Amino acid sequence: MTLNELLEAVPAYARDLKLNLSSLLQQTELTEQQVWGTVVASAIASRNELLIQAALADSATHLSQQALEAAKGAAAVMGMNNVYYRFLHLSSNEKYQTIPARLRMNVLRTHGVDSVDFELWSLAVSAINACGACIDSHEKTLREKGMREESVLAAVRIASVIHGLASVLETEKALAPAAVA
Repeated sequence: MTLNELLEAVPAYARDLKLNLSSLLQQTELTEQQVWGTVVASAIASRNELLIQAALADSATHLSQQALEAAKGAAAVMGMNNVYYRFLHLSSNEKYQTIPARLRMNVLRTHGVDSVDFELWSLAVSAINACGACIDSHEKTLREKGMREESVLAAVRIASVIHGLASVLETEKALAPAAVA
């Protein structure tokens, strides 16, 4: 299933998400690789099977295999880091800040794509997972590398719409007649 096919099944109450995604996939603030890597990483972070499958199917014509693996890697490592660093950020016990994480994060150095793209995908996943510490870190790094605020927000808009679509798809799945049986 493609994203367009999936969007056709979006109910009327979520029409805004359908319209937003269509326009966001064509916006000019990001490169094609940045757009589609953000779509993939965000779909994975949003944890909806249909959306992940559609994002992966559509991204095949827009991403190299290396970029696809890097986007998946960003979703994976940030899924871990967002929980860990959100805990550190939310805990009032300052001792935790002094203890080494002791978590492997090799993909941060070995992803094989432009570091700005990987940072952008990590930021999108962090926004979905609501990790303020990771959002601050990745957003700061992106700006230091020359990315404009408009481009950062373009990726966050994609993440927000993808996450909203995942919620709608999960809601519709729960309301389906088969879910009642």
